[in-house]
Amino acid sequence: MPSGDDPHDVAAGVAGHLLGPHVVGLRVVVRRVLRGETGPSGGPAMTDVLGTCLAWADGTCVVQPAEGPPVTIATADIVSGKPVPPRPSTRHRVGPQEAQRRALALWSDLVTMPLGDWLLRHSPTSTARRANSVLAMGPSGVADDYERVVDFYAGRTGRPIAAVLPGSAEDELFRGHGWVAESNDDDTLFQITGVSAARRALSRLAAPAPRPSAVEVRGAPATSLDTTAITYDEAGDLVTVRVGDVATGVAAYAEDWVGFRGIHVDPAHRRQGLALVVMDALLEWGAERGATTAYLQVLADNAPAVGLYERLGFTTHHAYRYLAPPRSA
Repeated sequence: MPSGDDPHDVAAGVAGHLLGPHVVGLRVVVRRVLRGETGPSGGPAMTDVLGTCLAWADGTCVVQPAEGPPVTIATADIVSGKPVPPRPSTRHRVGPQEAQRRALALWSDLVTMPLGDWLLRHSPTSTARRANSVLAMGPSGVADDYERVVDFYAGRTGRPIAAVLPGSAEDELFRGHGWVAESNDDDTLFQITGVSAARRALSRLAAPAPRPSAVEVRGAPATSLDTTAITYDEAGDLVTVRVGDVATGVAAYAEDWVGFRGIHVDPAHRRQGLALVVMDALLEWGAERGATTAYLQVLADNAPAVGLYERLGFTTHHAYRYLAPPRSA
């Protein structure tokens, strides 16, 4: 690189930066020369700007930092630069244990008991593993944690189950006691996205079947002769949505998060866009309550469901698995 004091000489020495009109809308880092200023070594002073590229035209690049006004940079003053990954959203900075705690709202009758930093979960009406397992995604801080897990479920379900992160110390702890994968299922993916992003994605997806026009809310009669009606069965911050008698889904709202479970379409009516109809109704219900983050959980080997949720913008926050003593035990 030239070592003269002319900033144009400095910038001209780097012709291979990765910036240009193609980075508009992307997060970038730009190193530029500060005209008329001297750096610590006596050469031209330089500084970095990190933010979203708003424009690249007419010899200038405009970057919007996370705070403050946009910065206009002459492209001739750019020494180096490149696109950088988006800053993780606030929702992605929530840890697995905390994200899982948000999902407790999906069962209205869930009984929970803290075991140090672990959480014992039991539902008297559901057989779902998420409602009948210990949430162990970090150290419990309790000396006899394993024994207390076994005792808790011995008097309830009769078979203890643990939800753990793959390869974690808790995974090793339960496996050390002979526990194995609770079933033949693959790991479960906890996926999240922004409610607004998911709703925009839904609006872009052209479902083969149009959304039914007849809507029945809280038992009121449908206002159309359309035989396929959407019904909402609400109980506090929990709702069950049904599309006729062929598709259903459940959503729960808590702390500006809305979660989904039980998205199901009758096999004879699949590939007609009914899952999108259900998701649309559930997302709208959550948005009306002020939810900004949406989450769901899906088995990693359920390719059709994973593909659907990816099209709606869901990404994996973390993967986890269920362990339990062998059934022969």
